[in-house]
Amino acid sequence: MKNSTNSPPVITENNDSIHGNGKILDQPDPHAREKLKSWLNHFLRIKMTDGRVLTGLFLCTDRDANVILGSCDEYLSEDHSEPRGLGLVMVPGRHIVSIHLDDWFRDEEIARKKRCSNSE
Repeated sequence: MKNSTNSPPVITENNDSIHGNGKILDQPDPHAREKLKSWLNHFLRIKMTDGRVLTGLFLCTDRDANVILGSCDEYLSEDHSEPRGLGLVMVPGRHIVSIHLDDWFRDEEIARKKRCSNSE
């Protein structure tokens, strides 16, 4: 199954596109590279062309927009609340509709750090 618009996946954080206008750039964008580096070892939520949603730890990507997620869970749709644990997965870039930082995991991480600092 291919992305219906044959366009690259939209990579967003708080609804901002990494490429600004969503176009493929001829030269590597240092801002985009730094944005991806800042997402390493953070949880991402990936929406796929078939409606599934994957959440997992962002480990790496490549020039074809394939993404490797660790500790990945699969949801059959955005409405389903029961995940299926997958573990380590490679998500083909051509099946990715959107990628978001998973705020729930970020909020949990901040709360955990606060608890740890308060216990010291």
